[in-house]
Amino acid sequence: MAINATSNGSTSRELIPASNYIARCYKMIQIGTVQEIILGEKKILNKVRIGWELPTELKVFNEEKGEQPLVIDKEFTLSMHEKSGLRAMLKSWRGKDFTEEEAKCFDITKLIGVPCMLNIIHKPSKKDATKIYEEIAGITPMPKGMICPTQMNPTFVLSYDDFNTDQFNSLPEFIKSKMMTSLEYVAIMNPSHTEMPSDVEEHTSNQVNDLPF
Repeated sequence: MAINATSNGSTSRELIPASNYIARCYKMIQIGTVQEIILGEKKILNKVRIGWELPTELKVFNEEKGEQPLVIDKEFTLSMHEKSGLRAMLKSWRGKDFTEEEAKCFDITKLIGVPCMLNIIHKPSKKDATKIYEEIAGITPMPKGMICPTQMNPTFVLSYDDFNTDQFNSLPEFIKSKMMTSLEYVAIMNPSHTEMPSDVEEHTSNQVNDLPF
């Protein structure tokens, strides 16, 4: 199953302190093809959300489950264009850029289980400067000699190729709401509506490249 290339409104959530962290990718959510307004211009973009756990930063969220790692997500446009945010992140993570052939298609689910270092910063909301959010500012490979603890959270991959309703229902409302506006979700709910716009900024395929992740 390949996926090729905010805030949930809670005011009580405690921010992850700004710092560098050992992390491991454990989650991948295909948001799908949605409309966004960027600098006043309508864009049709294919989006994906990638999640990491911080296995050295543990907290008790549920007494029955005991200590669990803090987690953080980041949304990307599913594009391997040379100027895309996803490609820049992957380039930094793997420690080298992609060749033109490699960049033609990359299955991002290959990132699941791969460790890295995350640089997390705090920044104010563009809509309300009194609200502070955490954000991933940088991703780099694990330093030589440093070991990432074993993955603690179960792997979570949600794709429209093999859509899992239970997984979908377990997501925060703001993610579900965005997915429900996607062309892929609408097509699943109503198979007669399957036409894709011609200006989608994406690169999708089921080809898998053998890259060092």
